[in-house]
Order: sequence, then C-alpha cells, then structure tokens
Amino acid sequence: MRAILAQAEQEKSVSELPVSEVLPALLTALERSPQVLLAAPTGAGKSTWLPLQLLQQASLPGRIIMLEPRRLAARNVAQRLAEQLGEQPGDTVGYRLRGESCVGAHTRLEVVTEGILTRMLQRDPMLEDVALVILDEFHERSLQADLALALLLDVQQGLRDDLKLLLMSATLDNQRLQALLPAAPAIVSAGRSYPVARRYATLNPQTRFEEAVAREVAQLLREEHGSLLLFLPGVAEIERVRRELSARVGDDIDLAPLYGALPLEAQRRAILPAAAGRRKVVLATNIAESSLTIEGIRLVVDSALERVAQFDARSGVTRLQTQRISQASMTQRAGRAGRLEPGICLHLLAQEQALRAPAQSDAEILSSDLAGLRLELLQWGCSTAAQLQWLDLPPARNLQAADALLHQLGALDSAGRLNATGRKMARLGSDPRLAAILCAAGEESDAIASAALLVATLEDPPRGGSVDLRDALNHPQPQWQRRARQWQQRLHASGGRVDADRIPLLLAAGFADRIAQRRGESARYQLANGLGAMLDEDHGLSRYPALIAPALLQGAGAADARMLLALPVDLTALRAALPQLITRRVDVEWDEERGTLRAWKRELLGELVLSAQPQARPDAEILHPAMLRWIREKGLSVLGWTPEAEQLRLRLQCATQWLPEEGWPPLDDTALLDTLESWLLPEMTGVRDLKGLQGINLSRALLHLLTWSQRQRLDSALPTHYTVPTGSRLPIRYHAENPPALAVRLQEMFGEAQNPAIAEGRVPLVLELLSPAHRPLQITRDLAAFWRGAYPEVQKEMKGRYPKHPWPDDPASALPTRRTKKFSP
Repeated sequence: MRAILAQAEQEKSVSELPVSEVLPALLTALERSPQVLLAAPTGAGKSTWLPLQLLQQASLPGRIIMLEPRRLAARNVAQRLAEQLGEQPGDTVGYRLRGESCVGAHTRLEVVTEGILTRMLQRDPMLEDVALVILDEFHERSLQADLALALLLDVQQGLRDDLKLLLMSATLDNQRLQALLPAAPAIVSAGRSYPVARRYATLNPQTRFEEAVAREVAQLLREEHGSLLLFLPGVAEIERVRRELSARVGDDIDLAPLYGALPLEAQRRAILPAAAGRRKVVLATNIAESSLTIEGIRLVVDSALERVAQFDARSGVTRLQTQRISQASMTQRAGRAGRLEPGICLHLLAQEQALRAPAQSDAEILSSDLAGLRLELLQWGCSTAAQLQWLDLPPARNLQAADALLHQLGALDSAGRLNATGRKMARLGSDPRLAAILCAAGEESDAIASAALLVATLEDPPRGGSVDLRDALNHPQPQWQRRARQWQQRLHASGGRVDADRIPLLLAAGFADRIAQRRGESARYQLANGLGAMLDEDHGLSRYPALIAPALLQGAGAADARMLLALPVDLTALRAALPQLITRRVDVEWDEERGTLRAWKRELLGELVLSAQPQARPDAEILHPAMLRWIREKGLSVLGWTPEAEQLRLRLQCATQWLPEEGWPPLDDTALLDTLESWLLPEMTGVRDLKGLQGINLSRALLHLLTWSQRQRLDSALPTHYTVPTGSRLPIRYHAENPPALAVRLQEMFGEAQNPAIAEGRVPLVLELLSPAHRPLQITRDLAAFWRGAYPEVQKEMKGRYPKHPWPDDPASALPTRRTKKFSP
C-alpha cells in the first residue's frame, strides 16, 4: 500500500513540477558527460523531487550525495524526499549534519551539509560507492561549495573518471561555470510560480530603519491577504523590527524570526504554515532566499540588504559589513511570493538603485578567512591553491594570513607542511582554532572534557547573553553538552570533568593572538595581534588587566573591535605554562628627552609587552636588527637621504620602466623596507645611534641590490651626467613622473644636430636651454625642430641682449662655446 501511495504521489508530482520536462535531457546529459549544469527556478522541484528520479531512472551504479548549504534545508529536503517514498529519513533517503547523522544500511540518497562533504572526500577521495554528487543552490557560492567543486574536479581527473557531478541552482552564473567546465551541458528548466508584482519604495532617511520598515510591512498587511516574508540583513535588525511590528499588527498575526543561529526547532517552527485563521510574518535573513520552502507566503518585503563577512588579513578579524544585495538575490527573494498564488514583492529601495545592483553576489572565497580551506588543501596534498581548478582563485593575501595562523597554531613545520599536530587538526574537521584547542588537551580525560565543552560552546556561541565566557561554561546548554560528548567520543575519551583552571590555557592554544591587555584603567584593550578591542565601560570584565577574547565583532569604521565573548587570564601563569608564546627581543625607540635612540630588552606575547628593561650598549648583532625594526615602523624618511641617493633611487625606478628586460629590483617604500637586511645592514658597521644611522651613504647602500652587470648598465644607459658638445659634464635630473631633464646654456649645444637621448636611445632628454646668464629660453625634447623653428626668434632677441655672444645662423653646424665672441675660436 505504501508503495502504491508513493507511486501515485510521484506521478502527481511529475504532472505538476516543471523540472519533469527537462528530466529526459538531464538523464541523457548525465550519461554522456562527467559534469552537468542545471538552472531551475524556485519551485521547479529540483531539490525535493528530481533527486528521487535520478535515483530511480539514471544509470548510476552507486549512491547519490546531495550537498545543501544550510543545516535546516538539508533536514527539510531529506524529510520531503523520504515522505514521497512513504518512508522516514534514514531508510532510502538520509541526511548528515554536523553532530547529527540519520543514515542507514539501505540509504542510497544522502543529503549532507558542506563540511560533511569535505570530510567524506578527505577520508575517501575515491568515493568508492558514490556515483553522483549534486551541489544544490550553487549560486550562493559559499566557500565550502567552491572547495567541494575543486576537490571533486580533482577526483574526476585523477581518480574517478566515472564519477558524475551535477551543479544545480535557481540562478547559475553559466558564463563563468562554462568557462571552467566547457564540456558541461547546461540545461534550463522553467519554474513553477505564479506572477509576482514587484514594487519599489524608498525608506525615509530621517526615520529609524526599524520604524520605517515596520510601517511598510504593516501597510502591506492591511492592504493584502496572506502571510508575509520579510528579509532583513541581520539578527539585530530582526529583533528591532519585530518589536516595532508587535505594536502595529493585529492579534491574528504571528511574528516568527528565522536565522541561522536559531535552534533547529525554532527554525522549523518559522517555516511551518500559520495556524487556521491566523497569518504569519517571518522575519528572516538571506537564509530564506533558497532551499527552504516557507508555507503560505504570498507577500515578500525585501530590505535589499544583507550582512556579509569581510576578512581582514592584517588583523585576522572578520568584519561584518551591511551592503546591497545583487540582482540575482532580489529575484530569488521576489520568487518566494509566487509559490502558491499570485503574489507581491516590495523592494525597499528605488527601482533605479535595484537596476544598478551587481548581477551576481561575490563568491565567499574572495573575502573569507581561509585558514580552514588552507588546512583542507594541505591535507589533500596541495601545497598551493593553484594546483586545483577554481571559479575564483583564493586571494594570495588571505592564504598568507591562513599560513601565518596555522604556524601560530603549531600545525605546520618549517617547510609549510602539516606536522603531526596539523594532521590531527585536519582529521578533526573543525575550525583550525577549535581543532588546536582539542589537540592541546592531550590525552588527559579532564583536559579533554574541558576542551570538548569549550569547543562545543564556541561552535554555537550564546547570542545576546553574557560576554563573560565563564557564565556559559558554568551553565552549559543541552546542545553544548551533547556536542561535547560527541567530541569526547571522537577523541576516544570518556568520563572526565570540566576543570575551570584549564580553560584559559586551552583557549590560548587556539586564540593566542586574541589575548588582550588593558590600556590604563579604561575598558579598552590591546590584542596580541595589535588590534584594539573594547568592552562597555561598566562591564565587570573590564576590571581584569588581561582577557582572552575568542569572539570579536569589528564594525565598519570602528577603531576597536567589540568583545562578544571574553575570559579573564593571568598572564604570569600563562607565561609559565605556555613559554612558546613568549618572544624576547631588543627594540630601539626615540627618546624625546635625550634626543637619541634607546635600546630596550623586552618580553612580548605577540604585540603585548610583558616586561621591558633598558639596555646600555647592546651588541651590534642585537642592536642592528632592532634598528631595522624601528626603521620599518617609522618609515624610510628617518634615514639620511641626500640628493645623490634620491637621484640614484629615481634612476633605478626609471630603469625598471624603460629597460624592463633587465629585471631591476623594486625600489618602492614597501620593497625597500622588506629588504633592509640586503642593502642597508651591510653599511651599518659601527652604527650605534641615530646620527650614525643618518650618516650612512645610501647611494652606496642601494647598490647592494644590483648585480655587477646591472650597475654597469645603469651607469651607461642612465648616467648621472651628460657631456655636451663643449665638453661640459652637466647633471641629468631624473623625476618619478616627468621625463629626465638637462639644463644647459644654449651656446653649449651648438653643433648638436639631434636631441640627446638616454636609456640606449629610448628616452630623449628634456633640454632646458638657458641664456648666457642662465635664464630659461626654451624647453624642448626635439633639438633639431627647435633649430629649424623657434631658434631664429630666440636669435633675434638674444643678439640684442647679449651682443658679445655668438648667435650663428646655422647653430646645428656651428662650433659650441662657453665664452663670448672675444674668446671664441
């Protein structure tokens, strides 16, 4: 009976779902091609119907893995697919999320979240029993989806040419995908949606955002029937607008928030239809753009805003930035209104602004912390990201920051490869910082229990509660306790108790750069990574001189990050327990009172100074590196730049432009500061103070950057002086932006028919032709043209003003002179 009902349901679905029309073409494409692209709008049935048809009709000798970008979507999709078979998840269809698995021995279609797919690939790159991998909602371009695609393409090329890959989305960037996958057929399905009237309204800038949005929502609810989905950029806006709406809507309307940090049960309540006789307003982030089907929605209000994470590679902190969404996201959001009947979407911006929005959202990989991705690549065996195929190559600067963090966490050896700790961290499959905490626990049961609860809490941190991490650890929520037990099992530990004294040391293993030292008596702190951080002035934690802040929020334009979670730490105890965090060095700094440089021996934890002792006369091997650090901090202007040295630097910069084939060293400030050891340090013998430092011959120092042949070519091709026809050796003035110039009295150029040039004839000199009294007469880069054109006028004027000087009619063939007629040959 169950099979009959399931078959009837499937036949009904076939007749109703637009994606059924492209099923034959899709089956053919999968049979012939290793990769296939499917574009199918919201409501077409690509997620909740198509995978079953592929399971039953495609010639696939193995399981299907379908990736869903969000946990709630993965559970819901698996549930709906199982219901169509008259089963429960865990039979034919199952799912796996972080910390939750519902699969069985007969599971043939498994819905997984992104991190799970990566773990499966790392454990079994062959994916032996998998025939097809589906990447759903690929337009979201999450970091993990891009990584999964790169790994799967590598598997197809090197291990499994029979593995099939299907990329599905409502709005695929087909042009870029087809550039990466030129042989992949692209199949387009129509959508199953009713017409959606798209309206636009500009919010009053004089009104608070939450109040203006609430007014628009309440007005639309009064004018139209049905439930409403409101898109807002973040949790803070959801809560503020919810409070405003509660006073503006009737008692028959339920307000339901929906965002990723909500417990799964709360998220499920938000997507269920409103009770009979009631309406619902779902206040959601972009989690509701795709994958999730929210029942009963006829109205959509779109703030046209989203909150995106922007990783700052310098500070290692991710900033949250609110920005306009792309046109593709606006289309996705509007489509949620037409699932059941004709709907309305109100975009809260001017239509002209909507049309100017970018077509697609930026890929997450371009602006994310890449430490986790870098760890995955190293575990995969890739020393560089370029060894894999990407839609967008991970940014080099963020990869460098990732390597720096992995070194700090003790995951890499001196060659940048994973060491034993790094391999253990990679196998754990958690965020690298959290994996480092788990590894730091060692084998002792109490330490593992403490680390497990700490990591479980940081994976799913409390929102809107106490900043003091001790409060969360002392009163753990049930989901943290469940997750902690899972981590203990993963680490093959049982029992053990949470030891509060171990927590600061464990936290420092993953967040040493977030150790913070108070500045004065305020609630402002300096982090070990150099960034500023703060608490509210009256917060109880602000009385502690040192904290560890694992969770920070860097607001746009804010000087200091705000601590979202923090824990007091004793720096003396930390220094004793973790001596590897401490560095010792000598620094020099300018003493305003004495007017000289002073040396200090310091103990540091990152950028935090734990102790400092003045040094009388440190050895040169200690003093000179300290001086170089001081120069890097203050800039090159602290050195004694003579006109000769400045001209040499300009000549080298010009040589890079005019003679690029030589491979000249870069001479910009950044490059020179990076290479001080190569060119300045060799000239610092005997230098012990600022006077000696500023007395260094920088012209001689810069030549250390050149090979012997480069010096020879520089002198011949870009000389410091030019010998004019009289034999005078005159200086050439080089400029960063203007052509090189030669100031010379006009009579000394008699007999020169052509304009002189340098850089092996490639760059003509600018001649500043002067009168006998060294007054400017003419500027030219074409001497021959000057002799033929403007010279007669100059000749006429100069004969009257300087009659004792020669002014020949044919200057190009006349004898040059530095003298008057009386002394001329």
